Amino acid sequence: MIGSILKASRPISWINTAYPFAAAYLMITHSLDAVFVVGTLFFLIPYNLLMYGINDVFDYESDLANPRKGGIEGDVIRDREQARRIHRGIIVASVVVVIPPMLWLLSQGSVAAGVTLALVMFGVVAYSAPGLRFKERPFLDSLTSALHFAGPLIYALVLTGTPLTSREVWPIWAAFVAWGMASHAFGAVQDVRADREGGIGSIATVLGARATVWFALSMYVLAAALLLFLPWPGILAAVLPLAYAASVARFFRVTDQTCEDANRGWKTFLWLNQPVGFLVTILLIAVYNGWL
Repeated sequence: MIGSILKASRPISWINTAYPFAAAYLMITHSLDAVFVVGTLFFLIPYNLLMYGINDVFDYESDLANPRKGGIEGDVIRDREQARRIHRGIIVASVVVVIPPMLWLLSQGSVAAGVTLALVMFGVVAYSAPGLRFKERPFLDSLTSALHFAGPLIYALVLTGTPLTSREVWPIWAAFVAWGMASHAFGAVQDVRADREGGIGSIATVLGARATVWFALSMYVLAAALLLFLPWPGILAAVLPLAYAASVARFFRVTDQTCEDANRGWKTFLWLNQPVGFLVTILLIAVYNGWL
């Protein structure tokens, strides 16, 4: 049970949500206080368990038919009886580990910060939960997915009282949203045929594999362009989304029939996050210490 719950939280992706909150909060407040610690831990594990866990629960039937599921891209329990038991455990664990720290964070900061966190959490649930299923609403699926990752950053900005329209921050969160939409859209390309056969809608099933690749490529380039509005030395970050654009560009001729080929690009995306994240960290350290 514990192992299955851990797998459901996608450990490889923990850093993708905790890092934006921690980096933004630390860069603005220069403080390692209780809010920093609780917020970082919250977005590290509980947040991801809720986000990916409920996705595994409510996408179980379609995941069974998806050949790429069963590893780091999502665990699949083939035995249905065991799956039902594990899914109950995931739901209970999500409630137990999410609600206490979330309530504490809601008590910190302004009303605006509380509303922002509530909206971020709503988006996490609405993406997969029956009756809402934002993941099956083309274009809203990519935007919601992007906010899963940009949301912790935006929450940190609001929590610290930083104006979202400030020249030092708006290009960052706007570029992050564009990057997230591109990443989600490209990730959906590999599932075009499987989703259509399963009656699942997505941005890729509507646009088609090739058009979605071009959409993802355009959004990565947009992310780079938005970062050019940052003052020095933040403008240096503008080159980073281009690495993703170069990776996606390899598949600009993909068709609906060959959509599974895009899985190679998705695996590249997973490891590309590591060196890009390292370079972002180096840049933040340089800015924090005034080296540039």
